[in-house]
Amino acid sequence: MIVTPIEGDGVRLRGYRPEDRDAVQISFSDPLTQRFMAGLPEPYTAQRAEWWINEGAPGTFADGGAAYAIADPQTDAVLGGIGLDNVLPGRAQAEIGYWVVPAERGRGIATRAVRALSEHAVRTGTARLELITHWENATSQRVALAAGFRRESVRRALLLERSGARADGLAFVRVAGDSGEPIERLLPDLPGGELTDGVVTLRPLGPEHIAFLTELHAVPDVIATSVPPLPREPEDIRRRCEWAQAHWLNGDRADLVVVDTATGTPTGDLGLFYTEPPLGQAMIGYSMLPAWRGRGYMTRAVELLALWSFAETGIARLIAGTVPDNHGSQRVLAKAGFKREGYMRSRLPGANGRRVDDVQFALLAEDLL
Repeated sequence: MIVTPIEGDGVRLRGYRPEDRDAVQISFSDPLTQRFMAGLPEPYTAQRAEWWINEGAPGTFADGGAAYAIADPQTDAVLGGIGLDNVLPGRAQAEIGYWVVPAERGRGIATRAVRALSEHAVRTGTARLELITHWENATSQRVALAAGFRRESVRRALLLERSGARADGLAFVRVAGDSGEPIERLLPDLPGGELTDGVVTLRPLGPEHIAFLTELHAVPDVIATSVPPLPREPEDIRRRCEWAQAHWLNGDRADLVVVDTATGTPTGDLGLFYTEPPLGQAMIGYSMLPAWRGRGYMTRAVELLALWSFAETGIARLIAGTVPDNHGSQRVLAKAGFKREGYMRSRLPGANGRRVDDVQFALLAEDLL
């Protein structure tokens, strides 16, 4: 069948050709592609790639969807693929999906291709486009935001995993009236990927920190001051680490690891919870391994986070709370410039069904002047 090309910014969306076979096979055999496209056969052979080019992609068009190769407009070399499926004509709705050749990742190809196909779809009558990602697929979430798709919801048990289990899907949406411009984020990336004062360094929490977070949240007094004061299940810790980027990109929280700069050793964690953007207010919470306490590390970390928050986000007010007898945490806050503002009776869940009081602190940008 003849597929009319779509010209984009630095990409051309065209029909698949026989000479694309090797690129398709290599890409569909890639572990990352296999991870997030669980419906792909494994192993993905040259014969399967030929089937996709000769039957699968044309069949998608015949079913009312679309399946394009993403090509370099200068060389016509394949850079990836993109398409539309799960089309609902009665709702003028479709789902957009894509992949990029492993060697071509990190160049903005997916974002440019999503923009090009989205604009074409809107021009030709599609009113609503959905882009679904796994929680762990932060790269795809960045593509969605950069292409003008807003995160709309969490779809429970939407995605079928290769194991047969089901996973939640994050739904990003662009509707016909949207500009297509990148979505402004409430919490931008850290400059250079980290914050440091030369003594401590703050780095985003990630899957590589599962063992560290497991160790930290097994410390008795860390458990006792957690909300609720219960040991964390391994699955909760895994999700917190693997989903941290998704929360950051969504702007509801930023999870960080406090690292000893000299040795690169993780020493504690620090979280920013941006639950009240209309008020410009966020809350912080933190914990540290006992062996690293008493060195002023958490005070430094809180100061670094506060300076970044006031300078780079819309946050105007940071709050924090401690149980009344957590004097170490109160000293950290006072040294970082926080002022005690209140005492909230029976605010927090305690052990054995009890309730405990909460001492409230707050920091304003002018407090740091």
